[in-house]
Amino acid sequence: MSGFGSGALGRVVRSGVGRRRVQTLVIAVATMMAVASAVVAGSLMVAANAPFDHAFAQQHGAHLTAQFDPAKTSTARIGATGRLDGVTASGGPYPLTTIRPVTPDGGHLPATTLAGRSEPTGAVDDLDLKSGRWATKPGEIVLDESFAGPAFEPGSTLKTSDTADSRTLKVVGLAVSVSKTAGAWATPAQVRALASKDSPVTSQMLYRLDSAGTNAQITEARKEIAAAVPSGALLGTQSYLDTKRAADQGAAPTIPFLIAFGVLGIAMSVIIVGSVISGAVGTSLRRIGILKAIGFTPREVVRAYVAQALIPAGVGIALGVVLGNVLAVPLLDGTEEVYGTASLSVAWWVDVVVPAAALLVVGVAALVPALRAGRLRTVEAIAVGRAPRTGRGQWAHRAAGRLPLPRAVTYGLASPFAHPVRTLAMLLAVAFGTVAATFAVGLTASLNAVGAASDPEERAAVTVFSGGGPPQGPAEPRSSGAESAPPAADPAKVRAAVEAQAGTASYYGLTETEATVGGISGPVRASLYRGDMGSGGYEMIAGHWISGAGQLVVSTRFLERTGTGIGDTVRVTLRKESRTLRIVGEAFDTSDDGLHLHAGLADFPAVEPQTFLVEVKAGVSPAAYAEKLSATLEPLGGDAVANSPSEQEGTILVLNTMAVLLTLMLVSVAGLGVLNSVVLDTRERVHDLGVCKAIGMSPRQTVSLVLASVAGIGVVGGLVGVPAGFALHGFVLPVMGRAAGTALPPSVLDVYATSHLVLLGLAGVVIALLGALLPAGWAARARTATALRTE
Repeated sequence: MSGFGSGALGRVVRSGVGRRRVQTLVIAVATMMAVASAVVAGSLMVAANAPFDHAFAQQHGAHLTAQFDPAKTSTARIGATGRLDGVTASGGPYPLTTIRPVTPDGGHLPATTLAGRSEPTGAVDDLDLKSGRWATKPGEIVLDESFAGPAFEPGSTLKTSDTADSRTLKVVGLAVSVSKTAGAWATPAQVRALASKDSPVTSQMLYRLDSAGTNAQITEARKEIAAAVPSGALLGTQSYLDTKRAADQGAAPTIPFLIAFGVLGIAMSVIIVGSVISGAVGTSLRRIGILKAIGFTPREVVRAYVAQALIPAGVGIALGVVLGNVLAVPLLDGTEEVYGTASLSVAWWVDVVVPAAALLVVGVAALVPALRAGRLRTVEAIAVGRAPRTGRGQWAHRAAGRLPLPRAVTYGLASPFAHPVRTLAMLLAVAFGTVAATFAVGLTASLNAVGAASDPEERAAVTVFSGGGPPQGPAEPRSSGAESAPPAADPAKVRAAVEAQAGTASYYGLTETEATVGGISGPVRASLYRGDMGSGGYEMIAGHWISGAGQLVVSTRFLERTGTGIGDTVRVTLRKESRTLRIVGEAFDTSDDGLHLHAGLADFPAVEPQTFLVEVKAGVSPAAYAEKLSATLEPLGGDAVANSPSEQEGTILVLNTMAVLLTLMLVSVAGLGVLNSVVLDTRERVHDLGVCKAIGMSPRQTVSLVLASVAGIGVVGGLVGVPAGFALHGFVLPVMGRAAGTALPPSVLDVYATSHLVLLGLAGVVIALLGALLPAGWAARARTATALRTE
C-alpha cells in the first residue's frame, strides 16, 4: 500500500478527489481566486516600489540634459563634453527647436520641444516606443505619449504652428522618455528644416554621470560642462532629479492605496486557502478512520489526504497564476499611466513566490488536521468524524430556541457554534470582504472629491491668452531666474472681447510668474488673480480664499517650509514691488512642489493678466466658443483654447477602476470562502437534514436553515468590517495626502454618510448569503431517503 499514484493509496486519492466533486471544485475555484488576487496585489505592490528608478535604469535615463547655442561653439566641442571626467555615457549632440502644435480642428497646444534623433535607442535616454514606429523621413513626427488621445494617434496629422507657412507633419508613433528630454522627435534634417527666427536650432546633449544622487553633484557637473565650452554657449540644463521628484510625487499618493489592497488580498488569500483545505481534510476524519481500520498506516493516511487537498489546489493555483496575470495587465497599464514611466509588467518572481507560498499554505493547512487524524485511534477517528464533539454548541441551540423565530431559523443561527474554528475563518473572510468594500467606497468618493477640488485653471472651460500663446512645455531645459515675458496684447482689449463674446458666464484674469518670499531661498511660483476670483478658488483646508487686497493663500508645504500659519504675514517681492501680505487660507494645492502662493493683482498694480479663465453658459460648446473668440482675438495678438480633461482626472479614473476591480476580486474570494464552509457544514449535517425532512421540514425551511446559519456571521462580519474599513480609509487617505505633500480638506476626508455605512454594514450579510445560496439550494433539493443514506 505504499505506492503513490497507483495501487491502493492512489485509488484512495483518486476516489477522494472524484467522490466529493463539489468540494473539489470549491477548493480549486477558491484557491484560484485567492492566488489570482495575491498575484494582482503583489504585482501592484512591486509596481509601486520606486517605479521611476526602475524605468530610469531600464531606459538609461539622462542625469543631465544640456542645451547649447551652436552659434557660439562647434559641434565637435559640444560632443567633447561627453568625454569629461565624471561622465559615464552621453548622447548627442541632437538638433533641437520648438514648435507650437495645432490640432486638425484648430486647437492650440503648449509649445513643445522637438528633438532630432535618427533612432529611438541610444546609450542615453533609450526611448520606449509605445505605439507606431519611429520617424525615418521628412514629414513624420513621433510624439510623447502624454499627447495620446483621439486627436493624436499614429496616422493623424498636426501643424507646427498657426502661421500661414506652417508645415504639416504626420504622427507615426508615440514614445516615452523617462528623462523628459523632449516632447516630440523627428529626423535631424526635419528639425533643422522647421527652425525659424523665433525658434532657432540649438544643440542638445544628454549625460549619464557617475555621481548624480544630489543637487550639489548635478550642479558640479553642470559647472564642468559650462567651463568646457565658450562663455554663453551653455543655454540651460535640466536635472533628472526634478523629473524624478515630479514622477515620485505623482506615484507616492498611490503607494499606500496599493499596499492597503495588497495586504488585504494577501491576508484574505491565506485565510481562505487555509480554511478551505483544513476544512476539507477535517470533514474526512471518519473516512480516515475507516482507512486505518482496513490496514492503512498513519503515514499513508496522512499522505493520501494531503494529496487529495494538493491536487485540486494545485490546479487552482495554476489557473490562479494565469488569471492573476491576465487581470494584472490592465491594472498595470493603468498604474503605468499614473506613474508616467516605462512599461510595467508582472515581476517574474511574483509568479514564482505566490504559487510556492500558496502550495506551502495548502500543504500546512492539509497536514495539520491530517496529522491529527493520523494520531487518532481508529475508533476515535470514526467517532470524531461522524459528528461534532458532544455538547459543543448546545448552549447556543438553547439560547436560540428562546427567540420568537421559526425553529428552522433558530437551528441555523446556532449551527456555527458547533465548529468555532471554521466559523472564525468564515467570519474573517466576510469581515475582510466588508473591509475591502467599505474602503473602496470611501476611496472612490475621496478620489472623486479630489478631482472636483483640482486646479481651477484645469477646470475652466476656455483659456484665453493675451499674447505669446501657452507657456513653454515642461521638457524645455531651464535656467534659473527667468520671469514670464509681458503679454503682447492689451489685456484691457482682451478682457473687453471676453465680456462681449456671446456665451460668457464668468471669467477671471490670471498671471503666473515667479516671486521672492522672505524666508525661502530661490523663486516661488505665484498666481495672481483679478475679477471673479471666487470661481478660481481652490478647495480650502483651513481659512478662506482671497476676498480682497493684502491677502495671501498658500499650500500646506509652504506653511511647513516657512514655519508660518494662518494669520501670519509674509513679505512678497515681485518685479521690484514688495508687499506685506497676510496669510488667510491654506489651499489644497500640490503644484510646483507645493511652494505656490496665491494673491490678488490689486496688490501688484504693475502686473497685468496673462490669461483669462472663462466659464461658458449652459448649452454652449467650449470648442465653438473658443473658435469664435479666437477669431476676434487674433488681430489683437491673443488666442483662445478650449481645455481638455486634465491628467489628474485620468489618474483618478485609473485609481477608481483599480479600486473597483480589486474589491470585486476580494469580495468574490470572501464569498467562495463562505461557500466552501457552508458546503462542508451541509455535507456534515446531511444525515441530520434527512431526519428533519423526514419529520416534515419543507424545502423552503431547509433553505432558511442554511441561510440562517451564515446570517449571524454576516451581521458580525459587517459590524467588524465597516468600522475597520472606515478606520483604514481614515488612515490611508492622510498618508496619501502627506505623500503628495499636502493636508486634505474635509470634502476629501468626510465622504461617508450614515446611510452609506448602514448599507455597507449589510454588505457582510449579502456576502454571506450569496456564498450560502448554492449549498442551500442543494440541501433543499436533496431527497429525504438519499440524505438519510449519506454518510
